[in-house]
Amino acid sequence: MKRGSVIGNIAKDLGLETSRLSARKARIDTDGSDKRYCDINLRNGDLMVAERIDREGLCGDKASCVLKQELMLESPLELHRISLHVQDINDNSPQFNKELIHIDIRESADKGARFPIEEAHDADIGKYSVQTYNLQRNDHFILGVGSNSVELVLNKELDRENLKEINLLLTALDGGSPQRSGTVVIHITVLDANDNVPVFSQVIYKASVPENSPLGTVVLTVSATDADEGLNGDVTYEFGHISEDIKSMFAIDPKTGDIKLTTTVDFETVSSFELRVTAKDGLGLTSYAKVIIDVTDINDNAPIIYLKSLSNPIPENVSPGTEVGIINVQDRDSENNRQVRCSIQQNVPFKLVPSIKNYYSLVTTGQLDRELVSDYNITITATDEGSPPLSSSKTVQLSVADINDNPPVFEEQSYSAYVTENNKPGSTLCSVTARDPDWRQNGTVIYSLLAGDLNGTPVSSYLSVNGDTGVIHAVRSFDYEQFRSFKVHVMARDNGSPPLSSNVTVSVFISDVNDNSPQILYPAPEGNSFMTELVPKAAHGGSLVSKVIAVDADSGQNAWLSYQIVKSTDPGLFTIGVHSGEIRTQRDISESDSMKQNLIVSVKDNGQPSLSATCSMYLLISDNLAEVPELKDISYDEKNSKLTSYLIIALVSVSTFFLTFIIIILGVRFCRRRKPRLLFDGAVAIPSAYLPPNYADVDGTGTLRSAYNYDAYLTTGSRTSDFKFVTSYNDNTLPADQTLRKSPSDFADVFGDCDGSPERLGNVYCFRSAS
Repeated sequence: MKRGSVIGNIAKDLGLETSRLSARKARIDTDGSDKRYCDINLRNGDLMVAERIDREGLCGDKASCVLKQELMLESPLELHRISLHVQDINDNSPQFNKELIHIDIRESADKGARFPIEEAHDADIGKYSVQTYNLQRNDHFILGVGSNSVELVLNKELDRENLKEINLLLTALDGGSPQRSGTVVIHITVLDANDNVPVFSQVIYKASVPENSPLGTVVLTVSATDADEGLNGDVTYEFGHISEDIKSMFAIDPKTGDIKLTTTVDFETVSSFELRVTAKDGLGLTSYAKVIIDVTDINDNAPIIYLKSLSNPIPENVSPGTEVGIINVQDRDSENNRQVRCSIQQNVPFKLVPSIKNYYSLVTTGQLDRELVSDYNITITATDEGSPPLSSSKTVQLSVADINDNPPVFEEQSYSAYVTENNKPGSTLCSVTARDPDWRQNGTVIYSLLAGDLNGTPVSSYLSVNGDTGVIHAVRSFDYEQFRSFKVHVMARDNGSPPLSSNVTVSVFISDVNDNSPQILYPAPEGNSFMTELVPKAAHGGSLVSKVIAVDADSGQNAWLSYQIVKSTDPGLFTIGVHSGEIRTQRDISESDSMKQNLIVSVKDNGQPSLSATCSMYLLISDNLAEVPELKDISYDEKNSKLTSYLIIALVSVSTFFLTFIIIILGVRFCRRRKPRLLFDGAVAIPSAYLPPNYADVDGTGTLRSAYNYDAYLTTGSRTSDFKFVTSYNDNTLPADQTLRKSPSDFADVFGDCDGSPERLGNVYCFRSAS
């Protein structure tokens, strides 16, 4: 059959789903180095011819030729044995061992004498092998054919004097259609009488030889005798019809009949040989014998380990008992020599489980952990049962694929960061580090702050963390007086799917900086209140007079306060406790001491550098307040001098403004006298922009007759108001020199009596009335 020819549909015969043949890695397998003659079509399950099959090359002249193949499938593992019976076709013609056969026959041979002829050989079997022989027509010989022999039968006596040589054509025919044939020429020489043919001691010789025997080993010796004497009884040996391969492996001694090895024989290649040996006397009479040589097996083949399937890499979370590989072990020896034991080293979480025939499944025995062992080198050893046993090993490399099964782990249980207050935004506080033993993205750690608030403000407004490095930065400047410490939670998350994370607490401690001056609670700072302490005149030295109370928002030594009198009316009269702030008399008070005593006290903290605050303490040496004429005069001289300066400046400013205003008024009056004009031109209204800034404009009073209009201007903040009345400025308005004079009684009708006297200015009357 040609390559690619379909033998049959194996999927249908075995009931397999054709759609899963590819997924199950269906394939035709063979033993060892045997040639693969078949293949499977994964699309439809057809079994096809992969290589040309030669029955004669595979099975020789065996009556039955069976080619064994195996169909292997995975998931689950299945093995189906396939036996292909190779049928013979008539593709070989009969062949004789020689193209010319020489036979010497004495003329004295009797009628009916038989002369054996080596039969023809046909590589085909059955009806396609040699079936009949035809001999060329002649006067002296006919053909005699037996079950295993071909003979020339003398049908008419020979006469050497009349006929010295005869050439006959012998044809061998097989049973094929069309029929094939082979021919040989038989050359007969007529001699004087040779009455006996060589006779072998055995019709069939049998011998055995161990494989791998050394060259020149005598396998057996054939022996034939001839009753004749002299040249007629001298027997020589040679091989009959055998293949060229066998001729290259064996040689026969023509004199002794010893059959020797010329090359090594291999049991695994050919387990037996069949030879034909010819014994011929000096005058050409021959006889034939069969020699069968069996090759005995020795343990010369170590087991061979084949890795048929391997899942690599394997996830580290596979459950124990998972099949990760398929192993096949083969030994070409026979019987006990091919019985194999397979084992694996003990220090790996794998084992071999026997399966079908010589197949083993490599399965896991425990939980894998890539972080502990990422690669395995598994050594598989196969040992046969021969003597001595042979073994072989194969190393299988397996990698463990990472699964995101480890969360990031911080190097410390908690972290502490120390920072001084008033730090710069963006300054580094500390660094957190988490390790993840997983691989690649499963082991990539990303840092972030967990959501939370501090005093109602999100922690993200105080701190930030670098997602890649874990460095924590301050977002703002911290104030120790606002809070001294706080805690945040940092999360480390890997980049796996799904991601795993862990948290750690970071405690931030803020250290104090001397950034707050002392705050004096008593006496109150200057400007807020006026505090005076009475000191009895009879106070003795060491008497407690008063106490300065101060606090500092800082802490520690930055809040340690010390008190000192920096200035006083009488430096030797009073003293202050350095740490208590208590003001005491240093001596008894005398009559000569001033009644008014002013102390300036400085309060300093212990920071570096130190900060301070001052206050004034006013002391009055008196037994009661009635003796004090004015408490206002107790204020410190420096304060009085400042007040005096302010009063002088204000007085000068007011005087200057007043003089300037008087000069402007006089200038306006002078200009009006030089240039007389109408009081109003048409309906021109006085712009409000010329009004004094503290005046408001009131329009449309509308209480006069139509002949009169008026404008009123009222001050906004005084108890008095200025009113301005004007006459009508319609078309019949009189010129200035023709202005009618109106008496106050004309206005009294409308406004009633007015206190104060009117002032006449042209035709405008202005009154100042009390509101």
